[in-house]
Amino acid sequence: MKIRQIIDKIDENQLFVPAFQREYVWTRDDAKKLITSLIKDYPTGTMLTWETNNPPELKGTYKYEASKGTVKIILDGQQRITTLYLLMKGEIPPYYTSEEIGENDIRNLYVNVETIELEYYKVKMMENNPLWINITDIFIHKIRERDITDELEKRNNGERLPRERESVISNNIRAIERIEDRDFLEQVIPVKASIKEAIDIFYIVNASGVNLTDAELALAQISGYWPQARELFKKKLQDLEKQGWVFKLDFIVYALLAVIHKMGSKMEKLHTSDNKEKLVEAWNKLDKTVLDYVCNLLQSQAFVDHTDEINSVYALIPLIAYTFNKPDGKLNEEEIKKSIKWFYYSQIRNRYISQLPQKLDKDIGIINENPNPFDTLLALIDEERPLEIKPSEFIGRDIRHPLFALMKWYFKSKGAVCLGTGLSLRKNMGKKYSLERDHIFAYSVLRDSGIYDMENQFHYAIAQEITNRAILTSVENRDKSAKFADVYLKDVKQQFPNALKLQSIPEDENLWKVGNYEKFLETRREMLASELNNFLKNISIVKQHVAITVDLMDMIQSGEHNFLEFKSTMRWNWKENRLDKKMEEIILKTIAAFSNAEGGKLLIGVTNEGEILGLDSDYNTFKEANKDHFELHLRNIVNNAFGKELQLLISL
Repeated sequence: MKIRQIIDKIDENQLFVPAFQREYVWTRDDAKKLITSLIKDYPTGTMLTWETNNPPELKGTYKYEASKGTVKIILDGQQRITTLYLLMKGEIPPYYTSEEIGENDIRNLYVNVETIELEYYKVKMMENNPLWINITDIFIHKIRERDITDELEKRNNGERLPRERESVISNNIRAIERIEDRDFLEQVIPVKASIKEAIDIFYIVNASGVNLTDAELALAQISGYWPQARELFKKKLQDLEKQGWVFKLDFIVYALLAVIHKMGSKMEKLHTSDNKEKLVEAWNKLDKTVLDYVCNLLQSQAFVDHTDEINSVYALIPLIAYTFNKPDGKLNEEEIKKSIKWFYYSQIRNRYISQLPQKLDKDIGIINENPNPFDTLLALIDEERPLEIKPSEFIGRDIRHPLFALMKWYFKSKGAVCLGTGLSLRKNMGKKYSLERDHIFAYSVLRDSGIYDMENQFHYAIAQEITNRAILTSVENRDKSAKFADVYLKDVKQQFPNALKLQSIPEDENLWKVGNYEKFLETRREMLASELNNFLKNISIVKQHVAITVDLMDMIQSGEHNFLEFKSTMRWNWKENRLDKKMEEIILKTIAAFSNAEGGKLLIGVTNEGEILGLDSDYNTFKEANKDHFELHLRNIVNNAFGKELQLLISL
């Protein structure tokens, strides 16, 4: 089907997008790449459609009437088709509203008709340059080739353009105009297919996960047997966003999977229509009570004012599952404290940054089966990464690090105020009083000292370190400008005597001088580590002792990190296929590195890529090939290197 025909059929109510399709998500860069490919006559993919006289819920205002016979549904290729409609007509297609397109509006793309360069409007580049044309104006024939060449000749004192240049411009405009006559290869699902079969084919087409996530594919299946689902979920997300909680539709699907099937993976569990009754019932409870309760709980008790402060919103899923299981949908005081404590650690120890479905499986299983779930979940994090925050963890960390979010929550828990306005750091009304993070020692001052410029990566990193940050309202951030720290902090101390203490800023005025900047950082790192550890420790006084076993496969699948390393062998050289005692030095160096930092775990018998080799080759290097001799030898070389005082736990 030609692109021009596709556009016409959309306008003539002959081609539709089903409600179960995800929203328009293409970016400006995606649009530029598509148009570039079309101009150059490159392949641009295919379109999967379905002819049916029993269509699912359709996007947009059009209502299907059986008397009109079959209609054609776009199952795959919607993002490309929507992009072409927006650029070729300069209008939003009838199956979307302007609110739904929102920030993804890719219209007003400009093309240089001489070079075919594509860019969105840039004043310096395009102003007073007749070669840059809004590409939509070419498609709708608002501008002609002669208009461009006349303007160029006018700017050249009426001298005619060289014929070669005219030809280039003409050929390029023709290439753009020919796009509407390009064929989109169409694959058609026959009329006899049911809604379930059509969605199954849609799922197979996207099963690689490149185009859609597992959650998006599950939502497509849900929308097939529960047509109102997507709009209900979107309405709830819009309501939550007004309160500062920004989630995607994926989040809702994970929540439903957690409360119905008590897991975080196997989204296919939601694909079949026998879920509908359970889904409707679960959604009613999530919508009316649970989602609002959990968000309000975090705002009121954990000092989390919005999702911008969270490094993984999926930490809310276990909280939602736990609250959902409570008969009255509420937590008691002890449960609140323990759940918040676990939530904080899930953030600073990056619980859900990788292996999300697998970790949710494990954590939701604990939520549903353990009498003290948050104690157990906390112990699970502790087994993987130490809970105690060390001063060294702040070195070179910028505002993207989760410790910065914890600093904000801690400051707000103390009733901290903006250093310049005295206003509370809790959520304030009005954009000019929104919270910002500013340097205590202004970067321009540090840079001008000749040490902390961008040429030295380490010095630049510590200039941006979170220990050189204070939380201010935006109006104060504008007024503060580039004052010297000693001048600025003296003013703060005079106007708001407790403000520095409430943001854990050292009050020793000698530390405020530029020459003592690194001593200031060292002091504040110590202060923050001590205060944050006490804050977290004292959230819940009562703690049940729990025994927790971390699944070894989970640990390996999570990959290496600061607290976990893999080594293929202790003393067997796989490359040379022989005993090599020099390999033991690598093991000792790794243990030394952990000992000099915050501790960690070393897995022997696993490659860097996570392939499990086992210990048989190491065992066979001893007279008696067994784990007892392996462990004894490992303890001996460690004791000889570091002394018996080193705490070493060996598990075989």
